[in-house]
Amino acid sequence: MKLLIIEDDPGLSDTIRETLHSTYETAQAYDGDEGLYQAEHNIYDAIILDIMLPGRNGYEVLRELRSRGIRTPVLMLTAKDGIDDKLKGFREGADDYLVKPFHREELLLRLEAILRRAGGGLKDQTLGFKELQLNLQYKTATIQDEVLHLNGKQFELLEYLVHNKNTILTKDQIFDRIWGFESETSTTVVEVYASHLRKHLKPSGYDRYIRTFRGLGYMLSDQEA
Repeated sequence: MKLLIIEDDPGLSDTIRETLHSTYETAQAYDGDEGLYQAEHNIYDAIILDIMLPGRNGYEVLRELRSRGIRTPVLMLTAKDGIDDKLKGFREGADDYLVKPFHREELLLRLEAILRRAGGGLKDQTLGFKELQLNLQYKTATIQDEVLHLNGKQFELLEYLVHNKNTILTKDQIFDRIWGFESETSTTVVEVYASHLRKHLKPSGYDRYIRTFRGLGYMLSDQEA
């Protein structure tokens, strides 16, 4: 799962990243404007958002995200512990609130809770679609106990599609999620990997569940393409 940390204190940001690195892939932003830029790509499973940020503050970042229809779960971090600050965060659309300083275990539990409420809590590290099963810990995929021999990014593409089933993912979203903002390749690589993934799924007939929206992107759908 992929998380975005928006925190202007590099030391704290790195500590959060190290706390989460065994379970989550993390990206970091150090001010509100950069955080909003990354978050608006809508490729993250959750966002850890500080309130006191250079540029846009956390409330403004969250307000802008929600106004654009981005529902990514947000855990807000702040040194403030007043009830008014908490209420303002929830009114802007925060999913939970954690006051600094905090214990590592509380961060992990609160993050797990908001992901679980959003349908992303994967304590057993598995993800499924019909008879397709993904083991996220060992990066393996099976259909009716038949192993799909996928390379790393093919697996990541399939995982992203399954996790967002019945939702159109644009090629830009897929590219940013899997190859990253700073990749030197182009979004045409998404089409190549989607084609390869379909070939792996074809023997089981599951290729028919990947729908292509020309000029836009892809969707894994309960309804056959």
